[in-house]
Amino acid sequence: MKASIYSKEGNKKGEAVLNPEIFGARINHRLLELVQNAYRANLRRGTADTKTRKEVRGGGKKPWRQKGTGRARHGSIRSPIWKGGGTTFGPHPRSYYVNLPSTMRKQALISALSLKGDQKNLLLLEDVKLKSPKTSEWAGIVKALPLEGKKALCVIKDWDLNLARASRNMLRWVEIQKAKDINAHHILQREKIIIEEDALPVLGNRLLGDPASKKSEAKAEHREEKKESVRRPQQVQAPKKTAKKKGEES
Repeated sequence: MKASIYSKEGNKKGEAVLNPEIFGARINHRLLELVQNAYRANLRRGTADTKTRKEVRGGGKKPWRQKGTGRARHGSIRSPIWKGGGTTFGPHPRSYYVNLPSTMRKQALISALSLKGDQKNLLLLEDVKLKSPKTSEWAGIVKALPLEGKKALCVIKDWDLNLARASRNMLRWVEIQKAKDINAHHILQREKIIIEEDALPVLGNRLLGDPASKKSEAKAEHREEKKESVRRPQQVQAPKKTAKKKGEES
């Protein structure tokens, strides 16, 4: 899969070949739905609270006697069936947190990136460093890119002080996240995805692991296997006993 590379002035510099394991993988729509719901639930504060009949002020006295009035019997004016009474089965403060396994989060991020790549909503920016902390400079870069007026997410390698200050007033249109912090929710919330070129290796190491470390781990496992084979004593097989034929002398 390929993606176009743009300069700060909006000029197309060329195309880059993206890792198909990250940007061209199979899109698991069901997984994206589950993870999206989980991230939205984790954003909830869970502070909604209603008062039951025992928490509402008043209602300590029986409104009228039990018998002889011709009216229905009641014990409190704060009963849930009265106006101004308590709430039955109302919400109370609780946690909506959903714990997602790391493998599920990682696969969801890969599916989200592959979805944006399949929709042709992915583009690369060669550099995001600004000369001054001016919103006008960052706005000029955003306007020069082919975003078609849609909300975007910019994935960077690391924060630059000028960029952090210049982008404060434009987070509504272009959200900025570090490559090591993004998740599937960030990707799915925005139509266009802008990725800094230097952020691609960070994404690759995060989602697929460092190839050098994998090789070193494989070599270490191979060495351990060799040591185990040397330590393990060889079993000496006893000679097989042959059955004597009838008539043969011992």
